Amino acid sequence: MGRSLPLTDPHDVADLRTFLTRARGVDPQGAVRFQARGRALGATVCVLEPHGLLDRTPTVLGLRAVALAEELELDVTVPLGGVLDRLPRQEAGTTEVGLPPVDVSVSWAGIAPPLGGWTPVGRLAGDAVRAAAREGVAEVARAVPQDAGGAVVDAVRARIWGHPASWAAPLEAALTGGPVPEGAAFAAWSLGFVPPGAPVAVAEHGRWVRLSAPGGHVLARR
Repeated sequence: MGRSLPLTDPHDVADLRTFLTRARGVDPQGAVRFQARGRALGATVCVLEPHGLLDRTPTVLGLRAVALAEELELDVTVPLGGVLDRLPRQEAGTTEVGLPPVDVSVSWAGIAPPLGGWTPVGRLAGDAVRAAAREGVAEVARAVPQDAGGAVVDAVRARIWGHPASWAAPLEAALTGGPVPEGAAFAAWSLGFVPPGAPVAVAEHGRWVRLSAPGGHVLARR
């Protein structure tokens, strides 16, 4: 029998499809890590990560929590495309999500953020996060020359998304583990976590900083 995730509602299936589709838009060859404990499921994707020892791009992950219809213990990392191919359509009414039979190995899954022990730092305006992400995307597009090689693209992305976020300046004095990278805004915006007008709660744990919004959580390693 194949592996599967028993979700509680067809709407949860549709929400998961939207989340994974957005993640695949960022990285068409990306993966998703599913961690289930009891009736809680966490789906984690990678939005940004360094490529090589000299790459200063921060590791930025997106996490969405989903309820399960029954208790399950699971920790697998599988291709995004493989999960999307198996997702049932909402009109079908089914809530069982099949998983690809083979796991994949990705470096970011080995540096997972902590589950507990987070220290609340404060709240920020979600609209400022959204605006910063759009500005960053435009800046990357302007800075990358036409037909640029991968090393050039990585260098530009590292400079822009690794820069301390100006929109997080109101919390700068309260952050003890370092500034929030601009890449956190890109993750929140590209994954659709922050609707217009919504606030963003910020917490930290050592080198990790977390942005929590209505649509999910962004976790950035500083």
